[in-house]
Amino acid sequence: MSLIKSVLAANEQWSADVEDAEPGFFAELAKGQAPPVFWIGCSDSRVPESVITGSRPGTMFVLRNIANQFHLDDDSALSALTYAVDYLGVEHVIVVGHTECGGCNACFAACPQFVAGEACATVGALPANDPINRWLQPVTALASSLELSAAPQAEALPILIEENVKVQVQNICTTEIIQKAWTSKSAKGKDVFVHGMVFDLSTGKLVDLGVTNGPKPKSE
Repeated sequence: MSLIKSVLAANEQWSADVEDAEPGFFAELAKGQAPPVFWIGCSDSRVPESVITGSRPGTMFVLRNIANQFHLDDDSALSALTYAVDYLGVEHVIVVGHTECGGCNACFAACPQFVAGEACATVGALPANDPINRWLQPVTALASSLELSAAPQAEALPILIEENVKVQVQNICTTEIIQKAWTSKSAKGKDVFVHGMVFDLSTGKLVDLGVTNGPKPKSE
């Protein structure tokens, strides 16, 4: 319980410091949100989006999960995207992977055992139909398709991490909500752009993968 007390004490000090530096900040924050960014990242504790981007509360709408996935059959992800684009009016959707990703590392290790159409125990200590194995199956399939099993881990893992981000960007771009936003702008009248990045744990820097997608220019 000492850790929880420490967390609460740190929060109390933080809120007092913010209010002292900017009186009325929290009263304004409580009135609503209009973040320009929807951040889709990994749950890894080393990649806190607000900290690594120096962002204030209210700047980012966030979805985080193991290995920064956007599954097209995931109602949580789809509803978050819908809310972000049509109700909050975000202009930038950013998928962010990170170096030394434990989820991608497990998928790389398991890819030699992957068989298309069969459930794969990416985490071998758990049944193939365990939730975490079902969740990671698409990344294990991706690792297998990239034929990375013969490569050294130090070379293969960065490739898988980047390719995984690119797949999620593509998944997002194929959704009805993004396609609709690109043809007629979002319900909030905003153009929406989808980006892919990787956070380098060894440097603390974000790397843009250069896969940004957005609305096509209107022909004259």
